Amino acid sequence: MIRIILVDDHPIVRDGIRSLLEREPALQVVGTAGNGQELLDQLPDIPVDLILVDINMPVMDGYETTLRLREEYPEVRVLALSMLAEELYIGRMLDAGARGYVLKSAGKEEIVYAIRQVMDGKRFLCSEVGLSMLYKVLDWNNSGGLAEPKRTQLLSKREMEVLQLISEGLTNAEIAERLFTSKRTVETHRQNLLEKTQAKNTAALVKLALSDGLIK
Repeated sequence: MIRIILVDDHPIVRDGIRSLLEREPALQVVGTAGNGQELLDQLPDIPVDLILVDINMPVMDGYETTLRLREEYPEVRVLALSMLAEELYIGRMLDAGARGYVLKSAGKEEIVYAIRQVMDGKRFLCSEVGLSMLYKVLDWNNSGGLAEPKRTQLLSKREMEVLQLISEGLTNAEIAERLFTSKRTVETHRQNLLEKTQAKNTAALVKLALSDGLIK
């Protein structure tokens, strides 16, 4: 049994992730916290194997929390779970001691797989982060013989789910409720969809998705 504590400042996000993880028989969510200080206050009384931690939090953020965990609880594994896909944040968290990095747009299967990989002593980067880094390293626009991937091929599974619900006319709040996440997370997914597809607005986004056969 892998004992997990979830650290995120949004209760709806914690509740949603907890609900997903508790469906896995080998995973047990033994606690939650709204920031790093709340986590550290609990740790002396709660046996735990892995901390799933957000980055942007009040009082004590994920970066400082991970540093403290590495110093005070080196046997506990840390897996970052964030909306931030920029290399700066990823690098800082890994340097601080996180064993893996997963975006909140990842599906349940990938989050569970990341937890198992980290607990097996391996490092993990979610597929969306790894693919994004690969594109930048290879410089798709200027590399000889390598075709640039279609814009829509860069969408994650969760972004595809959000895109489908957008096409059905749901609001951000309704999408958040349907996907058990926060409204702010949905807003981030919507913005990422516009940036990745280079669509100017939601109407253009839906039109592009229809033309590429991504939604019905």
